[in-house]
Amino acid sequence: MIEEGRKAPTFHLLNQDGKEVSLTDFAGKHVVLYFYPKDDTPGCTVEGQQFSALHDDFAKKNTVVFGVSKDSVESHKKFHEKYAFKIDLLSDEEGKMLEAYDAWREKNNYGKTYMGIVRSTVLINPDGKVQKHWRNVKADGHAEKVLAEVVDAYA
Repeated sequence: MIEEGRKAPTFHLLNQDGKEVSLTDFAGKHVVLYFYPKDDTPGCTVEGQQFSALHDDFAKKNTVVFGVSKDSVESHKKFHEKYAFKIDLLSDEEGKMLEAYDAWREKNNYGKTYMGIVRSTVLINPDGKVQKHWRNVKADGHAEKVLAEVVDAYA
């Protein structure tokens, strides 16, 4: 379970280029992990585009942003290239990170219950602790809210 103020679970995942990424690689920085259901779908595309558009603003505040889903490295590479994202996409095909970050949950759609990725975001502070956890977010405009939280941390 993710709790604000507690140490963030560590992870080791591959990005869209097959390069391993670990939380420990970013000690001393803010890390944004946004969890999304599926590559190249409308809401996920909007979210990726908006986080990418704000990439430089996040970088100015010592912050890196990663999108995370169960899609493969190959799928991420195509999605990343198609929209020229400035952020990395991490592949969690086994779902271990999704579970650790409380993004793999029971969902209900038209009376059918199933397990799936809940669109959510976790902001990790430079000390490796969870600063903020957004659950069940709407894709459009969410990146700006996350950036505002980061900016407030430096105010």
